[in-house]
Amino acid sequence: MGARLLGAVLGLVLVQVQVAVQDLDLQKISGFWREVGVASHQNLALKTPKRPEALFLTLSGAELTVKAAYNGSGGCETENIVGAEVDVSGRFVFPGRREIQVMDTDYEHYAILRLSLHWQGRAFHVLKYFTRSLEDQDEPGFWRFRELTADTGLYLVARHGRCAELLKEELI
Repeated sequence: MGARLLGAVLGLVLVQVQVAVQDLDLQKISGFWREVGVASHQNLALKTPKRPEALFLTLSGAELTVKAAYNGSGGCETENIVGAEVDVSGRFVFPGRREIQVMDTDYEHYAILRLSLHWQGRAFHVLKYFTRSLEDQDEPGFWRFRELTADTGLYLVARHGRCAELLKEELI
């Protein structure tokens, strides 16, 4: 009974979030975002060697370009990937059977994204928490992220990285 109630409550929360992003202003989601938190049921999703420190999102029509900054091999690397919006506002598909969906945002301080990857016949899902700031976690957004990930077994707060700073400087 408790599991059913929890499932119903979480389903309701996700429905409320999806309703909130139906009116998503995609132009306002563009710009610099620093990764602050990651939550996933799959340990593999948290241990990936190429976790981005920051993203710069650019929208052109129905295409979303994501420039990601990684700390790899002792130095900073960037990668550009272009995705297309699909039937749900705020959901984009990318090559390699990857998806990004905007779950919640206030545009100015935080964004919560759901990243999905289909690999070797399995689906991997990660909720990621981003802020516009290099310095803080934006407490109201962080608590919203914790609320959305309360049932997630694994959780990680990302470290402040040099690559995020370099990406922001490069794009300003």
